[in-house]
Amino acid sequence: MSMPPVKKIVVWLIVIFLLYAIFTNPNDAADLVAQAWNIIEKAIKNIFEFFDSLLRKT
Repeated sequence: MSMPPVKKIVVWLIVIFLLYAIFTNPNDAADLVAQAWNIIEKAIKNIFEFFDSLLRKT
């Protein structure tokens, strides 16, 4: 059984939308990427701090 290529269509729509957003308003797109990077960076830092505090207590 083959599933319709819905996933492929959704991925292409997301890619097209991202390209449209970047080309029509690059400053806002750059701000969005910077904010997303900050969130990822903080999450990784918090995970490392959590495990570091666990290792110190032993």
